[in-house]
Amino acid sequence: MNIAVILAGGVGSRLGMSLPKQFFKVAGKMVIEHAVDAFEKNDLIDEIAIVINSHYIFMVEDMIIKNNWQKVKRVLSGGEERYQSSLAAINAYHNFKNSNLIFHDAARPLISQRIINDVVNSLKEYNAIDVAINSADTIIEVKDNIITEIPERAKMRRGQTPQGFKQSVIAKAYELALLDGNFKATDDCGIVKKYLPEEDIYVVDGEEVNMKLTYLEDTYILDKLFQLRSVEIQKIALPNQLLLGKVMVVFGGGYGIGKSVVELGISNGVRVYSFSRTENNVDVSSIKDVEKALQTVFQKENKIDFVVNTAGVLHKEPLVNMDYQTICDSINTNYYGMVNISLASLPYLKQSKGHLLFFASSSYTRGRAFYSIYSSIKAATVNFVQAISQEWESFGIKVNCINPERTQTPMRIKNFGNEPENTLLKPETVAIRCFQTLLSNNTGQVIDVRLHDEN
Repeated sequence: MNIAVILAGGVGSRLGMSLPKQFFKVAGKMVIEHAVDAFEKNDLIDEIAIVINSHYIFMVEDMIIKNNWQKVKRVLSGGEERYQSSLAAINAYHNFKNSNLIFHDAARPLISQRIINDVVNSLKEYNAIDVAINSADTIIEVKDNIITEIPERAKMRRGQTPQGFKQSVIAKAYELALLDGNFKATDDCGIVKKYLPEEDIYVVDGEEVNMKLTYLEDTYILDKLFQLRSVEIQKIALPNQLLLGKVMVVFGGGYGIGKSVVELGISNGVRVYSFSRTENNVDVSSIKDVEKALQTVFQKENKIDFVVNTAGVLHKEPLVNMDYQTICDSINTNYYGMVNISLASLPYLKQSKGHLLFFASSSYTRGRAFYSIYSSIKAATVNFVQAISQEWESFGIKVNCINPERTQTPMRIKNFGNEPENTLLKPETVAIRCFQTLLSNNTGQVIDVRLHDEN
């Protein structure tokens, strides 16, 4: 058997949060959930054990039920030190001498299927496996802040997890280690290397994105890496049978990206209802208009699966030149419209366990002159999506945000005039990414759509 052991016993004090780092939420799930998911869906893994601080066992048990993990067979109490957590799993599987134990840090949520496969397959030839990546930095050895040695960088690697072992081998290494009065804990490969030096430890190539959440700054990096990982949704094929018979409401579907979403939905067998000020005098800044539109659709279809908001206005001018009513109109449509649609959609999407989709802009990452209101609202949109994706996760509702590059829409032409077509995204490309997102299990994600995606 190939048994994955998720090591989640640490307290994560360096992260400076009230809960241990493995419970930090990113892309709609806790870090530990992402890590377990990776092994749960891997065909080569037969069983999973989670080692956790005894104070948090109840949280892991809740996760098992919520995520419907079928491979998680044991939840073990970990020790104060990492090696004690590894030892807990080794002892729990003491009758599995011929099985493989694959230890993985719960704080590495971006572990890839390729790495897991390589570790498991390498255990057919070797009894101990490590995962490592090249070091881009020079590594120095110091004593009392004085350099004592500078190893050759080409020979240096940065260790990651998972680390895999034959159960009998890692058990023997720990048996010898615990007899050593001068034993100092390292990682599991270090224990095998020291106490079973005759065993070759094979190194599988890791990946830069397989990073470990350790410091507060890592939370921002992880968030962005999950966004970049969302490119996997591009593999979802269209047309797709899963869309047949779905009911979609599009706000702002009269032109631009919204119109392309409507057209693509219809061509894929989706029953689409479009609302906008120009089409049917529905103003998203009015919660009564939004509620009435959704009620009309529900009364006819008895369900709503997808709600997409593409409604928006852009006034490109310095803040001091904008009259107050224009500022209010922008906030009412772009921000309050988003809030109104969310609140009004909740009962319907809760029933269907549906999907809510909003739009950001490339300007959300940094405020820009002439875009003060627009770009700040788009930044708020991203934060709003990430927040309610967590709040509504227990309802089974997925909430995501599409972030397209400059797109050829009437709103853009109005503000920027005619631009070379080869520098702009086509709205049809953005619409495709919308439906791929709606068909995915992503939640709390910002889905980037780039010009090179069309190539």
